[in-house]
Amino acid sequence: MTRLRLPAILPVVGIFAIACSGMAAPPKASGLLSWRGPDQTGALPGQGYPEKWGGPGGENHLWTHKVKGGGTPVIANGKLYSFGYYDNPKDLSDVQEALICLDPETGELVWEYRFSDFISDVVYNRYAVGSPIVDAETGNVYLQSSNGRLMAFTADGKRLWEHSLVEKLARLTFPNGRTGSLGLQGPVVIVHCVTANWGTTGPARDRLYAFDKITGELVWYSTPGTVPDDSSFSMPVYATIDGHRVGYTGHGCGNLTSVDMRTGKPLWRFQFAKGGVNSQILKYGEDKLIAIHGKENVDTTAKGRLICLKVPTAYNAGKPAILPASAEVWRNEDHVAFTSSPTLAGNKIFSTSATGELLCVDADTGKTVWKKKLGPDQLHASPAFADGKLYVPLADGMFYILKPGEEGAEELTKLHLHTPCLGTPALWGGKCFLMTKDGLHCFGAKGAAADEPGEELPSEEVGPVAQIQIVPAEFALTPGSKQSFTIWGLDDKGRRVKKMEGVEWKAFIPPTARVKAKVDATFEGDILSAGPEAKLSAGAFKASVDGMSATTRGRVIATIGYEADFEGTPLPMKNDKGEAVNFPPLPWLGARIKWHVLQHDGSQVIANRLDNVLFQRTMNFFGDPELSDYVLEADVATDGNRRVMSTIGLVNQRYLITLDGNRRILEVSSNHERVKESVKFPMRPNTWYHLKTHVLRGENGGGSVRAKAWLRDQPEPEDWTIEVKLDDVHEKGAPGIFAFSPQVQKRVYIDNIKLSASE
Repeated sequence: MTRLRLPAILPVVGIFAIACSGMAAPPKASGLLSWRGPDQTGALPGQGYPEKWGGPGGENHLWTHKVKGGGTPVIANGKLYSFGYYDNPKDLSDVQEALICLDPETGELVWEYRFSDFISDVVYNRYAVGSPIVDAETGNVYLQSSNGRLMAFTADGKRLWEHSLVEKLARLTFPNGRTGSLGLQGPVVIVHCVTANWGTTGPARDRLYAFDKITGELVWYSTPGTVPDDSSFSMPVYATIDGHRVGYTGHGCGNLTSVDMRTGKPLWRFQFAKGGVNSQILKYGEDKLIAIHGKENVDTTAKGRLICLKVPTAYNAGKPAILPASAEVWRNEDHVAFTSSPTLAGNKIFSTSATGELLCVDADTGKTVWKKKLGPDQLHASPAFADGKLYVPLADGMFYILKPGEEGAEELTKLHLHTPCLGTPALWGGKCFLMTKDGLHCFGAKGAAADEPGEELPSEEVGPVAQIQIVPAEFALTPGSKQSFTIWGLDDKGRRVKKMEGVEWKAFIPPTARVKAKVDATFEGDILSAGPEAKLSAGAFKASVDGMSATTRGRVIATIGYEADFEGTPLPMKNDKGEAVNFPPLPWLGARIKWHVLQHDGSQVIANRLDNVLFQRTMNFFGDPELSDYVLEADVATDGNRRVMSTIGLVNQRYLITLDGNRRILEVSSNHERVKESVKFPMRPNTWYHLKTHVLRGENGGGSVRAKAWLRDQPEPEDWTIEVKLDDVHEKGAPGIFAFSPQVQKRVYIDNIKLSASE
């Protein structure tokens, strides 16, 4: 991980006090702060944008910054921020994503923050498919990386906070690498992702998470949809309903949902697809949403549909509602779009279909006004509309500037860039900025255009405190550590009023909880402390003040000194084979539906479950993501025969170290296309081995990942079985376990886990 040219700056100070007082506040940032523009429609403000482009080095071309990507830049206060990646075609392991700050007039680098992928499924050419977002109130910049790093920076490049969502919330990754953008509403930054966390959020679901934009602490989380069939990165579009701020989002379960953006309360849902909805929703008027998808429809076997939905204009204070089929105002079957989002200009919708057509649709009737064939297909990029023109890149590298009319669209520019274009163009200050797989290009008029002053930030007179909210809403402690909490008093619309004092804390077990668990920690005031000998545990606490209450939940997780042999664990349940079993420790992320504790070879061990093909591959973290320079070891074995076995592994400091039974190798990998080295190892089925791992990182960032494996009943060998030397070693990472049972045929077993300091 590398940072370049990051100047020191003064700390950021929020203006929350001004907002609470009802006074209007001037923005700290103005410009094109999010990829869809100020109205979240894809229609961008400004005039004088170019009609012609001769490509890199040609007419109207101003500069190119050699970074690759598939997203959209944003512009704030005379700076351009973009998400991209750098690679080395001669060395596929040499890939780093980056948040980049450029001078939009010259393309000169102001600062950048580079970071490496780890233990994700992202494939080589699908990095940086997303966009940063800038907060008008603070000027801070936020980004989610392809493998779930959530980051906050000042405008000058000082990192404020960072979370590894993979290690903290068990965020899932996918080969397509899509992250889209983040959302910003009031005091929170919003993430949309699929997680398999713990407890009630242990099953993999499509969720929204809201983090305090200043501190990075989790404010709320929400699961408004149903079981997902796909990932989704559609971000909310916003409205105010009866004084409440709500967001409308598409999900991987094919639902459109509404969620309270201040509390995370789900309000309603409407299913119109059998797969993921990734395209951004359009808000049309006060009571209509327009949405598109490319999966199978819920009521036909055809794929793809554009619909208009009439949505409630009154806030739903009760249980989440399911909108009836009659809420659909119109539908258009001409559209199949998987990730490209429709653009709204006046009462006309412009969208690019999966078959490479540009379509114009009347937003009032849903009728197709005209179609224009542009290319063979389309992926990701959405049309951008500005100054009466459409800017349309295609996945095959074609780029169009079009002037739409009532009967069609006039071609102003038709250009083949000979490289994939997956990102929507950004238009600001008379210039068009286009990210491609060979660089970030700028074309248009020379001469810097000043950012237009932003409108005063909205402010409201808050009401009296009517409810409380605990921040963080979820926490993780290690033995000997502490966690402080802020208890916000909110008014009846969910707006922050003040910090509450005199709070009483009690352990809380929900009446419906299947596991009656408590956190091994105690409160002193608003400080929660886990003793040095605190055991791995999980549970919830209730805070009460002035007749109001709220809950937070958390875990005590593993750190140096943790050992687990699973002996003495009661086995009160039966699995599908009739074996006596129990769940693994509750604090392990995503493990309870994928592993069982059971008897095997005269001992109690953990074994991966084979009752669901979706669980044939699983990675589960159980320790502190801030750990480094530790030794992680365990006894491991797999069922099988000489032809079919499974893979067992440990995760050490963001490296996966596995014994692959079918290939008879010991392997080290981070991302399979970045770091992947192995040595032969004569692994046998139904045989116990001991696997020991360690990651060594020197002061210069270089080091090695090393492991040794041997028969459990034999002495430990002196030398490492494998040692992979790297120039840039991950600085830290959570310990975890891994299993891969192809076609869920052969079970793996793990016992005697030990996490210790390096020697």
